[in-house]
Amino acid sequence: MISRTFARRLRARESLVGYWSQLPVPAVQERVARHGYDYVCFDAQHGFLDYRALLDGLIAVDAGAALSKSGCAGLVRVIANNVGVIGQALDAGAEGVIVPLVDTPEQARAAVEACRFPPKGVRSYGPMRASLRSGPVTADMNDEVACVVMIETREGLANLEAIAAVEGVDGLYVGPADLMLSLGGRTANDEALADEFEATLARIAEVAERAGIAAGIHTNEGTVAARRLAQGYTFASISSDLNHLDKAAAGHLRDARA
Repeated sequence: MISRTFARRLRARESLVGYWSQLPVPAVQERVARHGYDYVCFDAQHGFLDYRALLDGLIAVDAGAALSKSGCAGLVRVIANNVGVIGQALDAGAEGVIVPLVDTPEQARAAVEACRFPPKGVRSYGPMRASLRSGPVTADMNDEVACVVMIETREGLANLEAIAAVEGVDGLYVGPADLMLSLGGRTANDEALADEFEATLARIAEVAERAGIAAGIHTNEGTVAARRLAQGYTFASISSDLNHLDKAAAGHLRDARA
């Protein structure tokens, strides 16, 4: 059965673990969805995914979830805070979007409105695959879509409380690399800024908790995801198919030549 509860679980601040996908290979995403992840997020911003790849991948996630009864949901990290881009991802069947580079409450409100049909938003009606899940009632479709905004710049941090207070924002999401660079890091993992970085992560989680919304973060492995969840984040994404393939290939070659 296609998941019908992801947005509500996210809003309830349940502990959720997801997987990050950058490769246009539906057979991979179908397999990942069968393992019990709460979601698979397709990276349309930095991954190798055009619209057809998103469509095929979302179908594959639904198939994997149905085969295993895992309830895994398909999400999309869209390329930009754009009503057409967001609507297209949702029409293809995404149960939520992660919107990058949200720096102001006005930008957060625009993201929310792009996810909702009138009168609550400006999403154009044409819910191709989405209508298979929730039917023709737009109020139901609005309720089943999660809108998550990314906090990854100094301006976003300066407006953090105001962004979190925007009605319809379901969660904040941290891209650690961009956040570190925004803090002045020379690399995405600048040890010189480790203390400031950790304090900033703690603040984001605390603001989300006070606002009653979810707090999410990208991590490079399961142990880091577990640590962030224990620190107050409510959902965490793990690495990506591309990174795991790269790491496994290098490891096998190293072992073979040892």
